[in-house]
Amino acid sequence: MEKGKIQGSEQGNKSGGTGFQPVSAFKITRRNLPHWQEPESIYFLTWRCTKGRALTPEERTITVKALLHWDARKWSVYAAGVMPDHVHALAKPLPKGEQGAFDLGEILHSVKSFSAHRINNERGKQGSVWQDERFDRIVRDEKEFTEKWQYIRNNPVKNGLCEKPEDYPWFFERRE
Repeated sequence: MEKGKIQGSEQGNKSGGTGFQPVSAFKITRRNLPHWQEPESIYFLTWRCTKGRALTPEERTITVKALLHWDARKWSVYAAGVMPDHVHALAKPLPKGEQGAFDLGEILHSVKSFSAHRINNERGKQGSVWQDERFDRIVRDEKEFTEKWQYIRNNPVKNGLCEKPEDYPWFFERRE
């Protein structure tokens, strides 16, 4: 089979009628959990505070600001919620010229590192604020996107932190 062609297709790198699109710049990394990154994908993300830590309202504000700092520059954040002990986000790394997309791990490292330094500075302490690992899932379709959006939106209500998502100060959703 000629390199770059799909067997049984004369269309080269285009769909062979199966709906399958060849993947370019697909990247897999692993710590305890596998992390798959594919340009143009949207991710449902979760990361947690270190064991026994909870964020104060001021620290949740720091985290929301850190999360939104790279919005429209390195990624698009569609929805995010900073809970007392964890964060959820629905986001898509933006294209980075001909180099694929901005690296999801690097963006999250920046968010977690900046927020941890600010939080520790406010507390007058040192040490980890966030667990090293994160959970990330490539969102596969519009139905799953809506499901994850609603999950983030309703998480503060479900946990008794507010009556309506709009009342939760550490909830963000893109309104376009």
